[in-house]
Amino acid sequence: MVSLKHWQLSRDELTKMGVKLPSFDVDATRAAGARQPVWIHFGGGNLYRAFHAEIAQDVMDAGGLDRGVVVVETFSPFTVDEVYAPYDENILQVIMHEDGALEERVLASTAASLFCNPKRPDDYAQVQKYFESDELQFASFTITEKGYALKDPSGEFFGYVAAEIANGPEAAASTMGIVAALLLARYEAGAAPIALVSTDNFSQNGRRFRDAVLTIANGWYEAGHVSQGFIEYVSDESRVSFPWSMIDRITPNPAEAVAQRLAAEGWSDLPLIPNGPVNFAGFANTEQVHYLVVDDSFPNGRPALELGGVILTDRETVDKADTMKVTTCLNPLHTGLAVYGCLLGYTKIADEMRDEDLVALVKRLGYDEGMPVVVNPGVIDPKEFIDVLVEHRLPNPSLPDAPQRIAQDTSQKLPIRYGHTINAYLAAGKSTSSLVGIPLVIAGWLRYLEAVDDTGAAFTPSPDPLLAGLQKRLADGGIELGVTDAAAIHATMQPILSNSEIFDCDLYEAGLGDRIEGMFAELNAAPGAIRATLHAHLAA
Repeated sequence: MVSLKHWQLSRDELTKMGVKLPSFDVDATRAAGARQPVWIHFGGGNLYRAFHAEIAQDVMDAGGLDRGVVVVETFSPFTVDEVYAPYDENILQVIMHEDGALEERVLASTAASLFCNPKRPDDYAQVQKYFESDELQFASFTITEKGYALKDPSGEFFGYVAAEIANGPEAAASTMGIVAALLLARYEAGAAPIALVSTDNFSQNGRRFRDAVLTIANGWYEAGHVSQGFIEYVSDESRVSFPWSMIDRITPNPAEAVAQRLAAEGWSDLPLIPNGPVNFAGFANTEQVHYLVVDDSFPNGRPALELGGVILTDRETVDKADTMKVTTCLNPLHTGLAVYGCLLGYTKIADEMRDEDLVALVKRLGYDEGMPVVVNPGVIDPKEFIDVLVEHRLPNPSLPDAPQRIAQDTSQKLPIRYGHTINAYLAAGKSTSSLVGIPLVIAGWLRYLEAVDDTGAAFTPSPDPLLAGLQKRLADGGIELGVTDAAAIHATMQPILSNSEIFDCDLYEAGLGDRIEGMFAELNAAPGAIRATLHAHLAA
């Protein structure tokens, strides 16, 4: 048996097992990183464990980085205490190939993990010390899109954000507040430059990140907690940059099937570690294909990230690459599969890709409706991207990705994944009458809100900040399975479909609202209507 925590004691055995091991001096690199990193990563979840840690290790193996990455959490200490510490910061990356093979690699690029929150003063002070050093070059982030949010859907600050703005840096509670407080410490220690790199999966992530940090900082200034000099420091992108990025790697929660296979191979310490709806483990399972495109704006320098496969380019190109992926070539297809997968009883994305109606839906969304308005970023070809996605990535039976995971926070994704394309049609003077896949997904999402699948059985929708309010609206309007009355549907759906906060446009003004209402009526007619409606609209 071999142990991930003590993998260095089993090098020969692991090599015979085909496990790829680090080629750099692990102990020295980790010690240097724990002393003072050049790279700190916020959010040590599965994406970091499967992707960023690999990038760092590739750079280390190539001699381009001699200090380990320090991982920090700000919201909960769970991963620090339960996923990193028990394995001495080691990660087993498991790439799941289409043929069922598992490609394993020990990632030892993480030097330390800390809970960067005032609730754990020693860890917080250590991260602050790191930020005070001009040796720190950049911090990267995978904290999910919600981590950058400061306000509720009504536009009011969340209570804890309002409190931290009123009470100043010492009361920092949100991730954005904690980052702003760390920047204040850096400013007061000499104002060294730094790059703060969001690699979360949403468009123009760097812009939103910068806006959030500046909102906190300006709030502190107005309350008298910080100086004008600090505001000037954070506002100056030649000193504090917020590079934009596009990231893509399907990284499902660690799967029980993978854990069982690893145990059968001889790994002794890799069970699943549940944490609510998300699993962790000493391993992170992911796909082979990956992309990370980053705006090369690092005012304090950076390691040679290109040695880890990162595409470094200008901000305009990053924006084009991200827009290509998020609005056309991947995310809209994923969300369509998520909504209809839940309604049709699927639990694996790969199984959906054997469903002719759903394959027709994703091809319609990508090739027929998105491609006519996509802008080629140059660094990635859009058609090749969709080809690989549809032919290899989504159908990969080894990836235990679930539509229920992708369906989380759908209301927050609709404006980018579909509103952008609708607006692009309108801006180009194109008629939206040719769109079929996009209105089908939106109508399917409205049907999904009923929490009843195509057999008539109840299911539990995935978490979404607007779920309760939207479900109440449907209930108040008397909308349930079997209701097809056009007047009732319009009265209930009109306030939703005209809400530009949800869709980034008024869908009636875009020429789609009435059609979506009609599709919803078709989907809602009776058990089995979802399948029949999909087939009727997509069969060609």
